[in-house]
Amino acid sequence: MHGCLQSSAAVLNQLPADLSDQVSRALREDIGSGDVSADLIPASAHAHAQVLCREAAVLCGAPWFDATFRQLDPLIRIDWRFAEGAPVPADSILCELTGPARPLLTGERTALNFLQLLSATATVTQRFVQALAGTRCRVLDTRKTIPGLRSAQKYAVRCGGGENHRLGLHDMVLIKENHIAAAGSIAAAISAARSNTPALAVEVEVENLEQLRQALDAGAERVMLDNFDHPTMRRAVALNRAHPRPALLEVSGGVTLESLAAIAATGVDYISVGSLTKNIDAIDLSMRFGGSVR
Repeated sequence: MHGCLQSSAAVLNQLPADLSDQVSRALREDIGSGDVSADLIPASAHAHAQVLCREAAVLCGAPWFDATFRQLDPLIRIDWRFAEGAPVPADSILCELTGPARPLLTGERTALNFLQLLSATATVTQRFVQALAGTRCRVLDTRKTIPGLRSAQKYAVRCGGGENHRLGLHDMVLIKENHIAAAGSIAAAISAARSNTPALAVEVEVENLEQLRQALDAGAERVMLDNFDHPTMRRAVALNRAHPRPALLEVSGGVTLESLAAIAATGVDYISVGSLTKNIDAIDLSMRFGGSVR
């Protein structure tokens, strides 16, 4: 059984389409031409194992864990004691596995790698979300993800209660300093975006209040306030609210857990946090085997 903190069914319905491919790539990377250590075990041997979580965490990555062993041997049975997205106390048994010993040994590291990484992202995201409790401000992720695992980490952010920014370069226009310089102005860059991709939302990154005015006048739906101090954020919120076409305001740059509440208090709509997916402190997990069973 799997559930999630933010709209359980909705998140699980959004499992990445490339989940199976991610698992296949990871297994190929680890196994190569064959698991020469597991081959020391008799092919007929069966085993029982438990996965232990040594620290408090939000469980995330069970579908990747399951897929790892399913690809190796569908006879392996996995019984989860916690639901996906659930808080897990330290020193808890997450799940128990029973099945052929060889594929259990072969898949151990790959399965744990997914589980410790995605649980780490979900856990830290939940801390940021909880720090904003009682405010209207929401936590966003960024594109600062591990190559090849973006969709997995974006899923983990949702599992921790956060929201996704754009998935890549294809699903939202984000106009930054170099785009503005190449286009000639903020207005020209937004105009080009409207012409080229009229169905996509347009966000503009600004570095001062004058650029914010230009972005609002040109009709940006969202504006990213890059490295604004708190007093300037408050002025930006006031300017935006007074504009005939206000935008959603996002804060980016130098955000920490400690600064989160003060940023939200300025009245901005979103805070984007690259460290959710970039600064990974993997959850401490281990798989313990309880010996062979017949």
